[in-house]
Amino acid sequence: MQTPHSLGAQKLPTEKLPVKLIALDLDDTLLDSKTNISDENVNALRAAAQKGIFIVICSGRAENAILPYVRRLDIAGLQAGRYIIAVNGCSVFDLHQRQQIYCRTVTPDILLHADEEAEKMGLRTEVYTPDTIFYRESTKWTHLDVDLCGLKGEAVPDYKEFLKKGFVKMLIPGEPEELQILQKKLKADFGSHATVFTSKPYFLEILPPKCGKGEAISWLSEHLGIAPVNTMGFGDSMNDESMIRLCGNGIAMVNGLDYIKDIADFVTEKDNNHSGVGDFIQKFVL
Repeated sequence: MQTPHSLGAQKLPTEKLPVKLIALDLDDTLLDSKTNISDENVNALRAAAQKGIFIVICSGRAENAILPYVRRLDIAGLQAGRYIIAVNGCSVFDLHQRQQIYCRTVTPDILLHADEEAEKMGLRTEVYTPDTIFYRESTKWTHLDVDLCGLKGEAVPDYKEFLKKGFVKMLIPGEPEELQILQKKLKADFGSHATVFTSKPYFLEILPPKCGKGEAISWLSEHLGIAPVNTMGFGDSMNDESMIRLCGNGIAMVNGLDYIKDIADFVTEKDNNHSGVGDFIQKFVL
């Protein structure tokens, strides 16, 4: 792992980084505040992919919600652009084979207990497939999630029975203060049997145990024969923590949480609204 060079709050490399795989969070990282990918980011990532560096979008979104951003990068036809990581590391999808090559699911008992505890607080849960968000009933929060993800939303009549199938992720949307209380309760209840965290202040997520973006990147890099030291991950928030920790080069966005910047190897000079990803890659990878 490279030794960070500190410039005040900034941590920058002192030399070009030997990278063979770059993983990228979307919201507040690769995307600007209008959820667009800038031309500078696109050009840098295309240039890296053309050099054979794997470019992997690594998002909390489901597969179908990631595809518009894959099309924007226009690298899926290249060997280096064939993989995406979805649902915060629960799924690795091969775009060339058009199939999932890695999948982790939350067990029904965890889902049912989380749903029961959420209900006690007047909150509603949601579960995901690659193209649909399922829930007991439509609320302002389900509308928010559907709009953010660009997926279909569907109410399920017998929701508790539906949960017994097991799913890659459960999300509980709500007011941040309430979710903090529920997060503490669920972490205590589940211990090591599930991963519980907030991806945004108003989204509480339940994933399988020992599951995250970093774990999925580790699996994919081993699958490709790439050493951890040659991996790079860009992120800004708590669902990026394992990616920042497990990649050989963990890069925090300067607009990211202070905690993420503290644990990162390096911090971008520019934020997500000024092509921080592309700027960093041009200077320290290309």
